[in-house]
Amino acid sequence: MTRRAALVGLLADGGLHSGEVLAAELGVTRAAIAKQVQSLAAWGLAVDAIPRRGYRLATPLELLDAARIEARLAPATRARGGAIALHEQLESTNSHLLAEPAPAAGAFRACLAEYQSAGRGRRGRRWLAPYGSGLCLSFAWLYETPPADLGALSLAAGVAVLRALATQGIGGLQLKWPNDIHRGGGKLGGILSELRFEAAGPAHVVIGLGLNVHLPAGLAAAVAREGGVPPADLADAGPPSRNALAAAILDALAEVAAGFGAEGLRPYAAEWRAADVLLDRAVHVHGPAGVRDGIARGIDPHGGLRVQFGDAIESLTAGDISLRAVA
Repeated sequence: MTRRAALVGLLADGGLHSGEVLAAELGVTRAAIAKQVQSLAAWGLAVDAIPRRGYRLATPLELLDAARIEARLAPATRARGGAIALHEQLESTNSHLLAEPAPAAGAFRACLAEYQSAGRGRRGRRWLAPYGSGLCLSFAWLYETPPADLGALSLAAGVAVLRALATQGIGGLQLKWPNDIHRGGGKLGGILSELRFEAAGPAHVVIGLGLNVHLPAGLAAAVAREGGVPPADLADAGPPSRNALAAAILDALAEVAAGFGAEGLRPYAAEWRAADVLLDRAVHVHGPAGVRDGIARGIDPHGGLRVQFGDAIESLTAGDISLRAVA
C-alpha cells in the first residue's frame, strides 16, 4: 500500500485527524503529511484543512476490502472458484484483466480498483470517478466455445447489474443501448465488454463496469466538458455498502456469464426491454455516414437496436445513440 492510500485509510471515516497524529501513524513529518494531503486532489478527493486542528475528508469513504467482498459472495459464486484482486490504482481494470491469462473454464477472475487513471467508456470516452467514490470492476470469463451473439453479452450484463442493485433495495433503473445504466435521467454507470480470442478457439471475455456510488457535485461539470450525459449516483439511497454492492454484482455477473454460454440473450431480453430508456423515443444515430434521426423500437433477438427511419426499420449492431428533443 502506498503512503497516499494509507493516508486515505486513516481519513476514510470523515472525522477530524490532527497532522501530528497522522504523521505518527505513518512515520513521517507533519510537512510530509501536508504534502500528501495536497496530492489527494489527483485522486479527486477533497480534504478540509482546519488550522491547528487537522484534516478530514469532505465525504467519508467505505474502502473496498477483498475479504469482506468474498465473505458476501453467494455459495454458488464461491463454488466457481473465482479469484478477486483489489488494487488501489490501475490505468484500467479491463486492460489489466485482458493482459492476464484467462481463467479456467467455469471459473471467473475479478479485478477492482479504488481509482482508475485511464478508465474507458465507449468510443474512447474517459470514465471519471474520484478515488473510492464508485465501483471500477472487471469480470473475466472463458468460453471454450464462443456462444452465438457474443456481442449481446453487454446487454445481459446490464440486466445482471440491475438485478444486483435490486438486491440492495435500489430500483427504478433503466438501460440505454447498448451498455449504459440510467437513474433519474442521469448516467449511473456504463459497461464495456472486451474479448480476446483466436480463430476457432476459446474466447476470453472481460466485462468492465463503472458505477457511481457517491460523487462530488463538481464532477457533473467535468463530465459536461467531456461531452457526456450528466452523471447520477446512489448518494440519496444511503449510499449502499460498496463491498456489499461489489459482491452482489459479482454474483449476478457470474450467473449471467454461465447462463449466456448456453442460452444467449433470450433469458434476459424481457428484463432488458422492460428497462429500455430509448423505447419509442426520438433518437439521433451517430454513425460512419453521419447523423440520422429515427425512432428507437427496442432490441431484436440478437441484441441489435431496432430504429425506425421513415417507414423502414433497421437493426443496428453499432453506433452512438442519443435522445433527440422533439418540439
